[in-house]
Amino acid sequence: MNAAQYHGHHVWRRFRRQQLWRQLKANKVAMLSSCVLLLLLLIGLLAPWLSPFDPADLTQQSIMDAELPPAWYGQGDSRYLLGTDGLGRDLLSSVMHGIRTSLWVGFWAVLLQLCLGTILGLCAGYFGGWADRIVMRLADLQLTFSSLMLAILVLAITRAAMGPQEYHLWSPWLLVLVLGLADWPQYARTLRASVLNEKHKDYVAAAQVLGFSSRHIMVLHILPNTLSPLLVIATLQVAHVILAEAALSFLGIGMAYGNPSLGGMIGSGFEYMLSGLWWITLVPGLALVLLLLSINLVADWLRDALDPKNIGQRP
Repeated sequence: MNAAQYHGHHVWRRFRRQQLWRQLKANKVAMLSSCVLLLLLLIGLLAPWLSPFDPADLTQQSIMDAELPPAWYGQGDSRYLLGTDGLGRDLLSSVMHGIRTSLWVGFWAVLLQLCLGTILGLCAGYFGGWADRIVMRLADLQLTFSSLMLAILVLAITRAAMGPQEYHLWSPWLLVLVLGLADWPQYARTLRASVLNEKHKDYVAAAQVLGFSSRHIMVLHILPNTLSPLLVIATLQVAHVILAEAALSFLGIGMAYGNPSLGGMIGSGFEYMLSGLWWITLVPGLALVLLLLSINLVADWLRDALDPKNIGQRP
């Protein structure tokens, strides 16, 4: 790449960043969702320092303070802004750490999905032949199973085999592994279709004539031109993984006790709903809805913003 080409490429990237920022500011819903998501990300990252109590510290739990309503409702205690659960744990602290757990599982599981699906999709689309047939048959086989039902089966068997104490230590990574391996076909199939379209273009033929290796062409030439749909899928999958983790924890086979989870908090407080202790379930439930809604709205905006029809002409 000569100096003129490098300058043109740099100008084009700066133009795209400016265009995306203008599109985001023009879309009020996306802008608000992005701000909410950024706030939740900060809460999750800084939960150990922002939360008034440590939900995992048994010395900070008092059964005498169990089932207290929020500080602004009824006979609430000023120490517990959002009230306490049935074990006397501060709900505000638990929700903060629950958001942290959800984002942690969502990030690592989606990263595993993205890496696995990208590698297999690139190989299937670029090499074709037997590699394509094997990857696509594996994807078809994977898609015949519900990812949530597969996760329930694997985690239930693993928990029974490992025992409660061992499962407590490994439950976060087991969730990442199971949910990460469950949904890679979406990335692989999408990327395969894009690679099939890109590999016949002139820039790929030129790279082959110049003697570049297949790995070099796939990673440095084809992949950058096929990332847009993968970014949209990855963003949507974060919400999907967070919801799956919440469902598994609600059923009691997700995060073990001591690892605060929004789904686990909703499940543990569900039995109190008919007793009028609505905050034990409603508070983590609202936090989960807010997190999922903000991610989905940002993903919807990202899908429209990265649509080739909405991308301006290169200057």
